Amino acid sequence: MDAQFLIEVEALAGALDQLDYFGVLKLQQTATPAEIKAAYYRESRTFHPDRFAAFPNAALRDLVGRIYRRVNEAYTVLRDDRKRARYVADLNGPERAQKLRFTEADEVAVKEEQKKKLEEQLGQTPNGRKFYAASLKEIEGARWDAAERALKSALMYEPGNAKFKETLAAVQAELERTRDKGDAFRIK
Repeated sequence: MDAQFLIEVEALAGALDQLDYFGVLKLQQTATPAEIKAAYYRESRTFHPDRFAAFPNAALRDLVGRIYRRVNEAYTVLRDDRKRARYVADLNGPERAQKLRFTEADEVAVKEEQKKKLEEQLGQTPNGRKFYAASLKEIEGARWDAAERALKSALMYEPGNAKFKETLAAVQAELERTRDKGDAFRIK
């Protein structure tokens, strides 16, 4: 083990709490997925704990283990486009120091947000989804009365669904427009 490497390990382990994931992998924020993967493999090989398992210095083994865990954590976040986008936004935001690590709580928040958006788009209940899907077919066929009935039925099952309400408002506006157009023809 050369002295230069020991100095690098100690310095990197000491700075881990101030480094973002790009710094851990020695990358720019604009790195491509291929560059991220290559950097991960490079750093992973360098700091893999198995390389140091027989090393007598337990403190050094612990430092290498910390670095290796952070390398894996960085790759887990940066290889996923959604996590990476959120992470970069957090890094460039006003609370950068608190957002250097992507925690499990962040992961749960991202998943809950995605689930909520999906449920809002498709519905939370089987009947809500069924009636909403029916309304979309009616809208596609420009059958506005039937679409309105289906959406009102969907809202009976999910009265708080913002997507359903938004779609209903658009359908009702279209109904009004077509009714006004029909009244204009009758007046002539």
